[in-house]
Amino acid sequence: MIESMRWHASKDNKDGLMRHPRDSKAWKSFDLLHPEFIDDPQNVRLGLTADGFNPYGNMSTNHTIWLVVLILYNHHP
Repeated sequence: MIESMRWHASKDNKDGLMRHPRDSKAWKSFDLLHPEFIDDPQNVRLGLTADGFNPYGNMSTNHTIWLVVLILYNHHP
């Protein structure tokens, strides 16, 4: 499990194609802004998405249940 959590830090994409979020500019920018976070490659990186988020109540729908997805980015795809 430990090796799986470090995968994103130990493998390098040399061809420049984006195959995982770690190849993106956003991931690399985060690494530059937060060097203390990347000191431990086992730190958990999560993606959160919500469908139908209505923070101000101004949408025409009145649903009370929304889809929320949490994605772990540390593991190999």
